Amino acid sequence: MAVFEYQALTPSGRLMKGTVEAPDPSRASEVLAEMKLTVQSVAQAPSTPRRSPIGRNEFLLFNQQLASITKAGIPLEQGLRQVAADVQTRRVRRLVNALADDLQAGMGVEEAFRRREGSFPPLYGQIVKAGICTGRLSEMLTSLNRHLEIGSQTRRIIFDATAYPLVVLAMAAVLLTAVFRFVIPSFVPIFADMGEHLPSLTRWLMVAADHVFFFWLVVAAAVGALMLAGMVLRTNPQGRRFKESVYLRVPVLGRVYHRSLMARLTDAMAMLIEAGLDMPACLRLAAGATGSETLKQQCEQVAQRIEQGCNFVEAGQGCAVVPQLFFYSVQLGYQRNELTDNLRSLSEMYTQQARTNQTRLQAMLLPVMLIVVGGIIGTTITAMFLPMVSFISNLSK
Repeated sequence: MAVFEYQALTPSGRLMKGTVEAPDPSRASEVLAEMKLTVQSVAQAPSTPRRSPIGRNEFLLFNQQLASITKAGIPLEQGLRQVAADVQTRRVRRLVNALADDLQAGMGVEEAFRRREGSFPPLYGQIVKAGICTGRLSEMLTSLNRHLEIGSQTRRIIFDATAYPLVVLAMAAVLLTAVFRFVIPSFVPIFADMGEHLPSLTRWLMVAADHVFFFWLVVAAAVGALMLAGMVLRTNPQGRRFKESVYLRVPVLGRVYHRSLMARLTDAMAMLIEAGLDMPACLRLAAGATGSETLKQQCEQVAQRIEQGCNFVEAGQGCAVVPQLFFYSVQLGYQRNELTDNLRSLSEMYTQQARTNQTRLQAMLLPVMLIVVGGIIGTTITAMFLPMVSFISNLSK
């Protein structure tokens, strides 16, 4: 669909400017009329480059400010405008003001954020919608920030643990490339005299020296392909579910990610239960609040089974991401009228497990990276000296 720029008057007579998606100008005018706007002009918008997402730090600050403003009881639209006034980045200021304009024009919260899904994290609109529906928007946003901090801390751990080995690996790659290109070829005539007595590892090294630049081209192409695949997968729910399945299979890091998701799910469910929602609605909104497409899909299946008459434990059979302990604990809390307390306890347990696995990840990454770097360098040196060792051994016989 095309994007049209418009000028229109609100029912109170305020002039508004913005954009709307529609197949043609007449349909754009109809959409604006449905939003109770008096259209003054509609024109095709010039093509714009693809929106880039808000930086992690910018988003954390935005989310924290929005949580503080909504906690003070300020309406969402006014709160967004106050947040925009404090934002220093012009791009983010325009983005937040455009959100406020859409909300003032009568657009739903989820739809307003969905139109900007390239700028905000996936399902963020559903998180805000869940908070508004329950009257706990501030708590929902604060909870989101708390769990996003776990993700940010995990990324810092990975960066801190891999930065030094990666620098060493990069320097070693430059040196080894120079060795493969200029040093090893000078040994080829000497190694050739050994014929079949040349060690297999050295033969592989000589082959690598002949194709060193092609090897780096392949590496660069592979890295570029992975980055492009990550960008493509992020654009649709199926792709995001695939990325999550990959994350969950990574040793230690997958456990950090899984426990963080479960902590977010249980925390959101506790707030929604306190707000008086029934279990199916609670599951659907809480899963949306996690930002996980996988949890959203599986919790939708559980909610449908509950609506069909299954108890919570039966409805959770076959869920791959949500552990059975969660379903048993929720069922027991429901029977004892202690559901909220059980969910809070589960949230604390999963959060603690995530932090414990973060510590384990931090302890493992640096040694593993150093072993990898040392192995690559050691293998190269060994391959170069093996023929000499073999030659000396033959002379001594």
